[in-house]
This record gives sequence, structure tokens and C-alpha cells, in this order.
Amino acid sequence: MRLKRVFDLVLSVTGFILSLPLWFIFVFAIWIEDGGSVFYSQERAGLGLRVFKSLKFRSMMRDAEKGIGPQQAKMNDPRITRIGRILRKTAMDELPQLWNIIRGDMSFVGPRALRPVEMDSDDPMPRSIFDFPGGKERSSVLPGLTGVAQVLVKRNISRSEKFKYDLWYVRNRSFSLDLYLIALSFMITLKGGWGLIGDKLGYFAKDFKAKVEREL
Repeated sequence: MRLKRVFDLVLSVTGFILSLPLWFIFVFAIWIEDGGSVFYSQERAGLGLRVFKSLKFRSMMRDAEKGIGPQQAKMNDPRITRIGRILRKTAMDELPQLWNIIRGDMSFVGPRALRPVEMDSDDPMPRSIFDFPGGKERSSVLPGLTGVAQVLVKRNISRSEKFKYDLWYVRNRSFSLDLYLIALSFMITLKGGWGLIGDKLGYFAKDFKAKVEREL
């Protein structure tokens, strides 16, 4: 949608300019903790199964996946650095993805940008995300910084369950829904709730969550 793209550009450029002071703080904090690289680039699956490079502030120790392969972060994951825990709770580690939005790799709202191959919470073997039911349909829209699954779903449920929420978004997406999800996401950020394993919003999204789950 043209309106969605214009909105993404305006909001991402504005967000980049306003958040520049935070960038300097995070860059210094990450570097001072272990002297490693500040940014972390990783392959993610985007629109139409196209793979792109996602940029984030590094929140894990260097060589975090050495010897274990691609793996989702867990609660109290020992690989996460001290500054990384703060970044993840507030989703500030994803600030550099504003550049991905400006480039057109991502949108503000959409299914989460996942790695093409990853271990699921209930399967110890690496598996292509396109092998999960709905994996290809969810790639018919740009991945987003936030979305229905990111806001409503517990972190530790299976990929297949999360995809049901992504597909609900794909089939019901609208500009007004995007604005609502962005507002909910700001609330979670202000609460520092992105690191929670359970319900991130409670009462504030109770009716919306019930509506989505009735229609899954």
C-alpha cells in the first residue's frame, strides 16, 4: 500500500533523527562492556522469501552462536550482555532496523523478520521457516518491527503457533490496525516489557487479543 510506505518512510526518518542521542549512548555502552563490534548484521527472510541483511545493536556476547548454530534467545540466556538485557527489554536493540525500513526491506508493522533457518522452541533441529504451515503466506507482506504476534504472543510458544497470529495480520491488515499496533508497542517499550515471557499488555489489549484468538 502506498500510504503504508509513505508512513514508514516519514516515521523511520523522524525516528532516526530523534533517537540519535540514544545511538551515541548505546554505541558507547556496548563498546565499553566488551570492546566488541557495536552492530550485528544477520540474514533475515523478507517479502517474497527474499533474504536481506538486518541490522541491530549487538545484545549478545561475541561469537554467541559458535558451536550451537542458529538459535532463538531464551529467558535468562547467558549469551546476553548486561547492556543487551536493557536493550532487549525496551526493544532498543532494534533501532538500527530503521535503516532497513528506509531501504524498503521492512515495515513498521508486519510479521517478525525471522532467520531463514532457525531452531524452534519445541524442535532441536534447525528448520527452514518456510517449512512451517503458513511460512510462505506470511512472506506476502513486508516483515515488521512490531506486529500482532510480537505484541500478543508469549515468547516461548512454538513457531507454528506464532505463525497463526502472523497470518491473521496478513488477512486483516489495514492502516488503522497498524497505528493501533504501533501504539501498543510504544506502551510495551515504556513498560520495558519486551523481555517478558508472558502477557506484555494485560488489560490494555485484552479485548483485542480475545478478538484475534476467536478468529484464528
